[in-house]
Amino acid sequence: MLKKIILDYYEKGGLEDGIYAKRFYKYKLKDFKFTYLGENLLLHPYKSMYWEKYKILFLSDLHLGKAAHFRKSGIPIPENIHALDFERIELLLNRYKPKRIIFLGDLFHSSFNNSWSIFKDFCTRKIDFIPELVIGNHDIMDDDHYGFLKTYHDRLVLDPFILSHKPLPADELKGYYNLCGHLHPSVKISGPARQSLRVECFYFGKNHGILPAFGNFTGNSKMPRRKKTDTVFAVTNQKIVRLF
Repeated sequence: MLKKIILDYYEKGGLEDGIYAKRFYKYKLKDFKFTYLGENLLLHPYKSMYWEKYKILFLSDLHLGKAAHFRKSGIPIPENIHALDFERIELLLNRYKPKRIIFLGDLFHSSFNNSWSIFKDFCTRKIDFIPELVIGNHDIMDDDHYGFLKTYHDRLVLDPFILSHKPLPADELKGYYNLCGHLHPSVKISGPARQSLRVECFYFGKNHGILPAFGNFTGNSKMPRRKKTDTVFAVTNQKIVRLF
């Protein structure tokens, strides 16, 4: 029954996305409070997670500058494809008023291009504290470019969590629960009439909580078969729906 409700919702336009995030602000988007390890985590349809206790906003896999990277390779992708990402960040900042914002890797897609200057200017104008970065495999620019960020290489411990970009092996967790990105998680939902769709998701397993890719210009990958201990939340443009 739940799968049918979600499929119907999507088919009636729940997935439709406009050019600007503000178009959806009138819907009063609802976050989903997920209490895990005694901590209240607010999952938002804009694919962010907010930790209430410490007022920290988590985003992963923005891949800013990817459009310019494609254009350099001769593929005509417009730069304003990233405009939605910036508008959503601004709306999230206004909603939660966080004390910290931590990017869980792949903030920028590749080598330096003008998109980084746009991002730096956005942070200067819109964020009144220093953003933080857990380095991802795509964050390959020279260190000088990251100078205005609080940059954490590889991982960061915020009890009871350990933050990284890629999921950490179990023997490196040291008793902490791993919050990460990298995989761009999605799940496939099938209905009784053979209709199906793939939706981005938040995926909480035994050792890892995996955030969806925040960036508007990213792909996604299907997560492996779900275990009974896993908790999965589907992402729609208006709300978060718990699947399992």
